[in-house]
Amino acid sequence: MDVLTVVEAGKLGASDEGHLEFARREGRVIFTQDDDFLRIHASGKEHAGIVYTPQPTAIGEAIHGLMLIVELLEPGEMEGHLEFL
Repeated sequence: MDVLTVVEAGKLGASDEGHLEFARREGRVIFTQDDDFLRIHASGKEHAGIVYTPQPTAIGEAIHGLMLIVELLEPGEMEGHLEFL
């Protein structure tokens, strides 16, 4: 799993749509606790995949959930998909 933070990507301060477009171009799935991404997904906007967990979620629980997703889903299966942790 190749992890890239918003800061490392140089996208700090970008709009939610900007993050989704960058992730789509790069073939990356977004992991977020931002409810706005739920609304964006519901609107039908194309994206490479979103993994959402509500605040507060323990870091260990989030990591465990992400590891399960990596183990169980092929990269293409996340395209346009929203997964809840």
